[in-house]
This record gives sequence, C-alpha cells and structure tokens, in this order.
Amino acid sequence: MDIVFISDLDIDTVIGIYDWEREIRQTVRLNIEMNADIARAAATDHIDDTLDYKAVAKRLIGFVEKSEFGLVETLAERCAEIILSEFPVQWLRLKLDKPGAVRGSRSVGVIIERGQRP
Repeated sequence: MDIVFISDLDIDTVIGIYDWEREIRQTVRLNIEMNADIARAAATDHIDDTLDYKAVAKRLIGFVEKSEFGLVETLAERCAEIILSEFPVQWLRLKLDKPGAVRGSRSVGVIIERGQRP
C-alpha cells in the first residue's frame, strides 16, 4: 500500500466547549496519511492518475475554517468522512492536534483510522 500524506496543515477555526473558545479562532493542526496506488501516476507523471493532495488540503481548509465544533473528536470524524466520500481513498489515518489547549503541553488531540465500509 502506498501512502500520500499531508503534514502539519494548520487551520484556524472555532473549536472548544468553553464560552471563551466560542468567541475566538484557534489553530488546529492536521496530519493525514491516505492510501493511494501511485504506480500509475509514477508511470504517466500525470496528476489525474494520483491522489491530489492539494485538492484534499483545499477541501479540508475550506471546511475546517467554516466549522464550529465543540470537540476535536467531532471535527476529526467529519474530516475523515469528507476524504473517504470525496476522494479515491479506501483508508486513512488522521491526527488532529489542538496546540496549546493544555498548559504545559505542546499539543493535545486525537488520532483516528477509518476505512471504507464494505
């Protein structure tokens, strides 16, 4: 299995359960690994034959910037659903960080793995 990845994609959004969090924008960071068969793209050297990571990133940026979820768990799940439903991906691992959410910690968040349902 080949993997196409997006690393350290920072996006500002409204995220959090506290009243003060609902009034500001905070940065979340996405790291995503997606399965993709890149053999054809390697042979043809053509973008149409691979998973377009720029298109995935642009779609997620647009979604996350407009979202207003309370939990990182919900945001991560919705991002995974978008990728699996809109792009030629059968499996992904998505890490969503919320930097600075806990004093003394660089970041907190979740890691999820999802695949297409049979």
